[in-house]
Amino acid sequence: METQKPLNLQNIAVVGAGLAGSECALQLANMGFNVALYEMRAVKQTPAHKTTNFAELVCSNSFGSLGEHSATGQLKWEAEQLNCQILKTAKEHAVPAGQALGIDRDVFAEKVTALIKAHPKIEIKNEIIKSLDDLPRPAVIATGPLTDEDLALSLQKHFGDDFLYFFDAIAPIIDTDSINKDIAWKADRYDKGTPDYYNCPFDKEQYFKFIEEIQNARKIEPKHFETTDFFEGCMPIETMVERGIQTPRFGPMKPVGLTNPKTGRYPFAVVQLRQDNKEATAYNMVGFQTRMAYGEQTRVFRMIPGLENAEFLKLGSIHRNLYINSPKRLNKDLSSKNDPWLFFAGQITGVEGYFESTCIGLLVAHFIQQKTQDHSFNPPPRDSALGSLLEAITDPFRANHFQPTNINFSLIPPWPEDLKDKKEKKQKQIERARAALQNWKSNELK
Repeated sequence: METQKPLNLQNIAVVGAGLAGSECALQLANMGFNVALYEMRAVKQTPAHKTTNFAELVCSNSFGSLGEHSATGQLKWEAEQLNCQILKTAKEHAVPAGQALGIDRDVFAEKVTALIKAHPKIEIKNEIIKSLDDLPRPAVIATGPLTDEDLALSLQKHFGDDFLYFFDAIAPIIDTDSINKDIAWKADRYDKGTPDYYNCPFDKEQYFKFIEEIQNARKIEPKHFETTDFFEGCMPIETMVERGIQTPRFGPMKPVGLTNPKTGRYPFAVVQLRQDNKEATAYNMVGFQTRMAYGEQTRVFRMIPGLENAEFLKLGSIHRNLYINSPKRLNKDLSSKNDPWLFFAGQITGVEGYFESTCIGLLVAHFIQQKTQDHSFNPPPRDSALGSLLEAITDPFRANHFQPTNINFSLIPPWPEDLKDKKEKKQKQIERARAALQNWKSNELK
């Protein structure tokens, strides 16, 4: 089933002003399209957001690594070549975070909002879209993990099958002044980068008592219509503990590379705190997404050495995350197989991570430009990080076991030669990706 070809291809509707929707709207507007950007939070708030600003970050304040030899760093390099507006704004409001791109989340969202409101080609519509039938075409659905229930039902009807769900869990944020600096110390692993993280050390007895209390704490249980398939990269701490009482020691509480200056040794385990705003007045607990009840969080997390008197600026919470089986239901250009002028962007397509979601919004804008100008579909090259991320969410081979993914080297085609030096192999992949992306950029619309 296809809709009639739109009468005016210069008018694009974008639903959702998160990272993907904001990036997509700005890119389309800069390309000369008239954009109607729909955002419901002025009239209906979500369980995870706390403001009505666009591109609000709710789970973390990090866009991941900036390292030149990392897959996430390469993705940022490629997006920067395509004039990614979200990345540009993020860098303008970065906070110290070692080798990662940490952001002052409040100022960042305010600036993105101002940028969109000031754009003469973007009209903001504070409305709740309840049905796909209410939207003109072309349209982009970038509603993310907290899609309004009525719209989700409309999408379900459109695709003709059930959606997939998993939970996203938010980590607590702590007032910096309440951290006990006599116990916690600042350092990055192996003293790389700058010492931006506070480290709270556990001895063996403290660790196992802490784990026991996590096990015993009262949890917020999911509603009957929700599943509990957690994405590996954003797993609640209590779910890790369920996999084994020492699992956190090989995950977010891994102590290696962090020598306690008071003992000269690695602690048995550690909790890291990452700077959450530019003024360094708030820190979030790295890897401590949780579904514990609020009162339990305060009690249990104050067992962490250095956080005995912690003041929590925000406690952890959970929310439903919705995504499409994109390899089964979307075309390679991220349009619906049932409607070629209905596009999808962001987490709803099955990417995971703030910046990955942004990049899908960026790509959809390019795909719309190609289609409206009657150019053949021309995705970024498979060798690039952008092309690899796109392939990961559209490859039909994945349809029967599709799970959200973020960018990593396993998605990028391997270097054909047998190189024993892993660093050299990754460097070759990056060099090839950069050359391929630059060539695509110069020839995209020719």
